[in-house]
Amino acid sequence: MSTEESLDLPPAQQARSRLTQQRILEAGTTLLEEGGTEALTVAAVAARAGVSVGSVYRRFGDKDRLIAALQHDMIDQFRADIIRRFAPRRADPTALVASAVAGLTETFEAHQCLMRVFITAGTADPAVARVGSQASVDAGHVFRQFLEPIESMIDAPEPELRLDVAYRLVYGACMNRVLHGEQFESDRPLTWRQLTDELVNAACLYLLGVPAE
Repeated sequence: MSTEESLDLPPAQQARSRLTQQRILEAGTTLLEEGGTEALTVAAVAARAGVSVGSVYRRFGDKDRLIAALQHDMIDQFRADIIRRFAPRRADPTALVASAVAGLTETFEAHQCLMRVFITAGTADPAVARVGSQASVDAGHVFRQFLEPIESMIDAPEPELRLDVAYRLVYGACMNRVLHGEQFESDRPLTWRQLTDELVNAACLYLLGVPAE
């Protein structure tokens, strides 16, 4: 999402303006990862980015609008990462399922610090929750669209439902890991890599009736 107004500026000024905006976003992201929304103030972002407070206000407005911009920026990166990671090495059905599941879990792992901030913020801010929910629904569309080639191979009255449930299972496991860590619900250690492998196997069995290769 671009939060900066369209300006009729010479190329050099436009480039500097984009650089300033990116520095502000990066500074805000770092502050959120370090201390959550409480650590994010316009003054703190300006100081971390090395720009004036007025520069932050001109581009993003108040704290709430800045948080919204940072959330949209994270969502854009999350979606781009999912699409990039959905790249199967082989075209067989189990490889497609493995790519979809691993693409989702690895993207959650890569963005877990900032996601935890926005998930927590969403429990108190309906606007943050609404944006996060829509982004989750959109990720589900990408997941199911990627697995459309195997839909006819799913032995169930409603294969679309199976794909939706498979997404929900993987998504739910990742959300729980992001919020609570590795051993919240069990004292058995389970790394992200192990969780991914087990979810791949579970999804293959659920969707295709065969274990992952």
